[in-house]
Amino acid sequence: MPGETRSIAELVAAARGSERRATARLLTLVERGGPPADEVAERAWSALGGRASSGATGDGGDGNGHRAHVIGLTGPPGAGKSTLVAAWTTRLVERGYRPAVLAVDPSSPLTGGAILGDRVRMAEATAAGVFIRSMATRGHAGGLALAVPGMVRVLDLAGFDPVIVETVGVGQVEVDVASTADTVLVVVTPGMGDAVQANKAGLLEVADVFAVNKSDRPDAADARRDLELMLDLSDLTGHGRAGTGTDTRPSIISTVATTGVGVDDLADATDAHLTAQVAAGALAGRREDRWRAEVRSHLDRLLLDASRSAIAGSLPVSGAPGAVARSLSEGVADRLLGHRIPGDRTAGEPAGHEGGAAEGDR
Repeated sequence: MPGETRSIAELVAAARGSERRATARLLTLVERGGPPADEVAERAWSALGGRASSGATGDGGDGNGHRAHVIGLTGPPGAGKSTLVAAWTTRLVERGYRPAVLAVDPSSPLTGGAILGDRVRMAEATAAGVFIRSMATRGHAGGLALAVPGMVRVLDLAGFDPVIVETVGVGQVEVDVASTADTVLVVVTPGMGDAVQANKAGLLEVADVFAVNKSDRPDAADARRDLELMLDLSDLTGHGRAGTGTDTRPSIISTVATTGVGVDDLADATDAHLTAQVAAGALAGRREDRWRAEVRSHLDRLLLDASRSAIAGSLPVSGAPGAVARSLSEGVADRLLGHRIPGDRTAGEPAGHEGGAAEGDR
């Protein structure tokens, strides 16, 4: 952000005071990665109480009402996710919430560019005061950018609650959204075979709430029936709620994003899921799993960077690739041991994400 001269400590303090400009700047630093992102992560982690789990929304990770309800939203392209999020978050503002949205867009495999057009569909929510930030995946698997957990933490620090992460609806790796969320919302639409696709992708096993959007279409009842049948089958086979922390059957909400039908029911369903997790004692475990997933993501990035360095330059093309990789593995280990992250950082803090950033909400 041009003209910004404040230190990271000053930006963190301003963000805690709900200054949007400071929050947007911190999000940019996290997305760009490097030492500044590490410092933002450390300060945000400390400000939020320095622990991976806490109580429900408003029950404070640091005694100041922080630790937001994180909702992951996914679904196929064309399901109306952004339009639904706009209507939903606008209604949340009317209810007294301060929602924020991280909209993750796919990057081009050739140029690395992304359209970042979700905010166009969310003009209504922006006018209502919803904080919306678009970002690109930049090739990270599962449609979730490596920087997302750190950016969620910044929004939590700034007092936004809930924080909604809308992911790209491509591929069967959408289940990765579960590792970043307290509640997983899957959006499907009639007539697209989405119920079957959801089952194939494993989304039935991680979804906490389903929204059948465009439910004013004639075949909406069929889509809902298909979901009910597949959930029944999952219950019979014992695979329905593996790893979700509760035995609660996912809610199925019929919505029409363009008119607002079902939006109140959707808000009630996501709130009810959070309440059920707290009552079952499952929320803390889910957030600890999320912390471990974040640690694993950053370890994966460190290993990837080290292995890329090992084969950079004039590596001769000789020998079987597997044998060459084994011979290089010792050097990769040496690089990791000799390039430890400086300072006494808390384990699992985000290592950031290389690449540019959209400025987000200003």
